[in-house]
Amino acid sequence: MSNLTHVELLWLEKRIENWIRFGRHAEEQILDKRRRILSFSPGSIFAFVRWTSNDFGTVISRIDIVRAVPSGQRCATVPYVRPGGDILLRLAGWPKVERVLQIVDSVEALGVDPADAAPDYWHHVHNRLSVNEQPRSYTRSRHQAWLHRRRIAP
Repeated sequence: MSNLTHVELLWLEKRIENWIRFGRHAEEQILDKRRRILSFSPGSIFAFVRWTSNDFGTVISRIDIVRAVPSGQRCATVPYVRPGGDILLRLAGWPKVERVLQIVDSVEALGVDPADAAPDYWHHVHNRLSVNEQPRSYTRSRHQAWLHRRRIAP
């Protein structure tokens, strides 16, 4: 049994688009020109974006920021993600998804890979966006504090 978390990506132009916004995958399996599976090591963080439309417009816009879990560990289910993961952020609706994508861009603008940002930050973004407040931005000093805490944590 694999210890990896597998994410199925599908791209049917203008109908279904599932993609990874950030994260470092451990393996990639190409199934055909429209489908592939990315696999993530336990503990790695990735952003999974799902968008679906029909003849009348967008049906689903969703973003999940997930931490991959080791096999056998308790986890939440996420469509297209096997076995699931520790959900750090889950939002639906294009305005919220777009705002999170802008926040991801701002973290990258600091020179920090969003996959390396403090998991607590993604929880913070979720809580602030759910009540329509502006989230505090991620800063270099906040990132340095996270790196120090991670180094000394058991």
